[in-house]
Amino acid sequence: MTRTKLDRAQMRAARRLSQTAKIGLAPGALIHLGERKTEQPAISLIEFDESAIAEQQFKSLAASQDYEPHLPVLWLNVHGLHEPEVMAEIGRRFQLHPLVLEDILNTNQRPKIDDYGDYLFMVARFFEIDGESRQITSDQVSLVLGRNFVLTFQERPSGRFDPVRERLRRDRGQIRKLGADYLAYSLLDAIVDRYFTILESIGERTEELEDTMLERPRPDSLQAVHQLKRETLMMRRSIWPLREVINSLTRADDRFFRPETRPYLRDVYDHTVHAIESLEANRDVIAGMLDIYLSAVSNRVNQEVRALTVVAIIFMPATLISGVFGMNFKTMPLLDWPAGFLIAIGLMATVAVTLSLVFWRRRWL
Repeated sequence: MTRTKLDRAQMRAARRLSQTAKIGLAPGALIHLGERKTEQPAISLIEFDESAIAEQQFKSLAASQDYEPHLPVLWLNVHGLHEPEVMAEIGRRFQLHPLVLEDILNTNQRPKIDDYGDYLFMVARFFEIDGESRQITSDQVSLVLGRNFVLTFQERPSGRFDPVRERLRRDRGQIRKLGADYLAYSLLDAIVDRYFTILESIGERTEELEDTMLERPRPDSLQAVHQLKRETLMMRRSIWPLREVINSLTRADDRFFRPETRPYLRDVYDHTVHAIESLEANRDVIAGMLDIYLSAVSNRVNQEVRALTVVAIIFMPATLISGVFGMNFKTMPLLDWPAGFLIAIGLMATVAVTLSLVFWRRRWL
């Protein structure tokens, strides 16, 4: 079993475990469902206003319990979701509903948005590219937006939010001035922008595979086509629901997103639509690549069959002539001639050369 097949088998086993682990448990039970991708959770806190910013890293749950923020806007980020105690403490501090914590710990969620009155709960997905295999992997990111705080929960450190942190530190743009809603927009924008990098990689792989198929199709090309189809389907299942999430944010009331932030949300929505169009274009090309593969293989078989047919036709007269002279009659022309053998061979060669010239002029050779 190859490494790719082994990875897929492990992922299927993990999904089966996730689907059965909560059977019979009460709603809101805090159980991590999914793959463990970090050794231990890491909690970071950024608090800021227009003129100041402070950052904290918590290495233990006790350290986070004793901390009291001093600035009005908070961004709490968690890497690693496999310890329910951490989720329970965060839920207690920010008064999150148990079903929100349950959905955060279940890393097989589809992108969605839920309104809990005092805050919004959103789910999206990150995509990363494996450097060696160039395969695409997916991680869940959960986001909670309150009136003066943003909570983000990631399965592992990805670095995709680092540009947002740098803008906060350097007070670039309006990110400190516009508060928590603009911060939530910036995080959604970082998620959507990453999709274009992934789609560009898929497009490059599709073009390379298409050129390979047109030049010389191979059995592993068909496997690569199916791999691309799986990856684009995985992205489609994430981007299409996210489009509806962002669209609902642009049409929601003013409790969480102020009028100043709504134009930015509409811009993210436009980017999401653009990503969907690019994805669908790649899906159409990939779907047509199977036809290209079958046509190329059929054409290659036809060329090989034609070459074999031409060779058989060229040597068929020689077989006929040798068969005639191989008959057991006592009296036959040329049998008693000293040059009979050379005449028969010359006749065979003449017919073979004539047929070869005919096939060459017709470009069958």
